[in-house]
Amino acid sequence: MMKRLLILMVLGILTAVLAACGSDQQVVSLDNLEMASMTDMPPMVQEAPVRVQEAYQFAQMNKDVLEHIPCYCGCGAMGHTSNYSCFIAETEADGSIVYDEHALGCGICVDIAHDAMRLLAQGKDVDTIFTEIDNNYARFGPPTPLE
Repeated sequence: MMKRLLILMVLGILTAVLAACGSDQQVVSLDNLEMASMTDMPPMVQEAPVRVQEAYQFAQMNKDVLEHIPCYCGCGAMGHTSNYSCFIAETEADGSIVYDEHALGCGICVDIAHDAMRLLAQGKDVDTIFTEIDNNYARFGPPTPLE
């Protein structure tokens, strides 16, 4: 009987700890952020999880923010120069966008974009966003070389 009670207490504590650990992703209100329409996105993005879709939508409309934020997933070896380039490969002369597929499968890229979204929605400037992201992600690897 005492053993069962001890097991239940341990499970209760573990459940509380895990619930607290899982709550680090803050909900971001997208209402005051400039976001591209999902109808403008290629099928590969439209079929991605919502969190990934939002990151692509944000990247497309917020180059001025994400091009100043490095990525720390190791994609600099692929030629990426910022978190922006994890989502957008280039903009053609006619204005059409060539999307990069890398962020479709990279949680670090998506997390960095979401952190930038959250901080921008809180009214933070690019320098503050850079500093916070650098503090949080530098442990994952070297930053992409910002152009």
